[in-house]
Amino acid sequence: MTGAGPLPTPEGRPTGAPAPRYGPPRATIDRDRSKSWLRRAMPIVAAHRWTFATALALSFAGLVIQVQVPQLLNRAISDSIVRHAVPLSHYGWWVVGLGAAAGLTGFLSRLFLFRTAYAMEYDLRNVVYEHLTTLSFPFYDRVQAGQLISRANSDIRSVHLYLTFAPMILVQSAIAVVAFGYMLSINVLLALVAMVTMPFVYVIGRKMRASMFPVSWLIQARLAEVATVVDENVNGVRVVKAFAAEENQLRSLASAARRVQWATVKDADLRSQWAPAIQNLPQVGLVLVLLFGGYLVIQGHLGVGAILAFNAYLLMMQAPFTMLGMLIMMGQRAAASAGRIYELLDEEPTVVDRPGAVVLTGCRGDITFDDVRFAYGDGSGPAVLDGFCLHLDPGETVALVGATGSGKSTVARLLTRFYDVTGGAVRVDGTDVRDLTLASLRANVGVVLDEPFLFSASIAENIAYGDPGASRERIVAAAVAAGADEFVRALPAGYDTVVGERGYTLSGGQRQRVAIARTLVVNPPILVLDDATSAIDVQVELQIHDALRELMVGRTTLVIAHRLSTISLADRVVLLDGGRVVADGTHAELLATTPRYAEVLAQAEEHEAALAATATATAGATPSEVRP
Repeated sequence: MTGAGPLPTPEGRPTGAPAPRYGPPRATIDRDRSKSWLRRAMPIVAAHRWTFATALALSFAGLVIQVQVPQLLNRAISDSIVRHAVPLSHYGWWVVGLGAAAGLTGFLSRLFLFRTAYAMEYDLRNVVYEHLTTLSFPFYDRVQAGQLISRANSDIRSVHLYLTFAPMILVQSAIAVVAFGYMLSINVLLALVAMVTMPFVYVIGRKMRASMFPVSWLIQARLAEVATVVDENVNGVRVVKAFAAEENQLRSLASAARRVQWATVKDADLRSQWAPAIQNLPQVGLVLVLLFGGYLVIQGHLGVGAILAFNAYLLMMQAPFTMLGMLIMMGQRAAASAGRIYELLDEEPTVVDRPGAVVLTGCRGDITFDDVRFAYGDGSGPAVLDGFCLHLDPGETVALVGATGSGKSTVARLLTRFYDVTGGAVRVDGTDVRDLTLASLRANVGVVLDEPFLFSASIAENIAYGDPGASRERIVAAAVAAGADEFVRALPAGYDTVVGERGYTLSGGQRQRVAIARTLVVNPPILVLDDATSAIDVQVELQIHDALRELMVGRTTLVIAHRLSTISLADRVVLLDGGRVVADGTHAELLATTPRYAEVLAQAEEHEAALAATATATAGATPSEVRP
């Protein structure tokens, strides 16, 4: 293929990558589980304390400015209307000036507040995502994707909104103290009458908070259930349609939605019981002020301007109490969401670098499986591998053959430390993989899975996923070696064609070829092909094998195979049965000496025939569902 440069040798593979565009989060969640959820979130808030403090200070300043207006009105009525001592325009200009100052401080306050809000959200999302990248495969085996999506979206939004806006509401509530001070300066007895309902507001607020927390937790959990159903239906849409199960899935979604509806309605019922009292009790104080204050005005103990200012201060004090119900609701939902987020962040990865782990350098590709035992889950279940022993010399190609469920793919997962062995050891160049850093181990072991996953990006970006700095020449060379160049160039935008989600705009065989090219770009010294050509027709597979034979030279390769054509790539064949190696030799030797080997191959051929029949039956569905 002209224009396609050669792939670099395993020793010469590049390690550079573009610098990240955005920086890391400024802080993370406090790991002390004994603290309250709010105290655990304080490092995130503290990381943005200057912009946040500026926003709150400006907000407070703006409210202090607004508090001056009723006092000016009081003086305007007394000095300009009643006594005609000062021109009314004098106070008018003061009111205009204070209004302009309040508007400016309000604008700047909101500017800094929303900058802080989005910065906190950025940090929270990055903290959660970074932690997800550290978690091991056993965690993802048991946790639903919809639950993770819900916690990384709606739960984070609930927490960051409360962290940002609750202090703002409290600042606005603090202005009520300033207003109350002015009320006391006007008339102490009338100020006390105005506040007579406030203890009842406090008591009701506490009861509202206690009753809403369980429901808030339930709402967030059931929203996650809905997200799970939607996620599974989107990702599994081909299965749903293949079995005409749309109605069943709609019923599942409706059932989950009804549970959300029940919890939401329950939340609304609780708010309807408590919120009106919180919001309207201050109105009772206003009525008492009008009655008692009016009496004082009639008796000549209080001026008309004073009663007008008093009412204005009361209206200012009502806003915080009106928002108190919303603040309680936000707080309970944030507490529930924070609990769900912390539950995720408190999860510890099970496969991590040991203290003193060394970097794998100059990898020769010598691989040893030494009496390996492994069981999924917590290790107490049935063993998938039991006494598995295998040695691969540097540069050797070994085909691993076995019946379905015999543990072939598990061998590949243990080599890359996706899971840790339950017993025994896996060694690379004589070093236990548990004593190697994960990053260096996986950088030296390239895996092509039987179910290739492609990202919603261009084909070139998918091929260069392991090395984002790869040149176009290397990308094309890898595609040529994987037999993908021809169909890629036939696409509308060639290598810049963006594939759909999970790569489903391509056929199964095309996805596998792109996945092979993706691994070839990084040129690992150890290569694992996990049934990597299962969805590719024989002619294309032969072309790929010709290229792979050249690329395997000097590279240790483990081929997990079913097809005879794939087995032909190997220097020797290992038969896996009952979790251990039962035969080892060339293909011809095993056919002649091991009846079980012939049985496994026959079963594989029957399985291939069934797949071919299925492909023929679905040929009229969509091009992406048919093998090339």
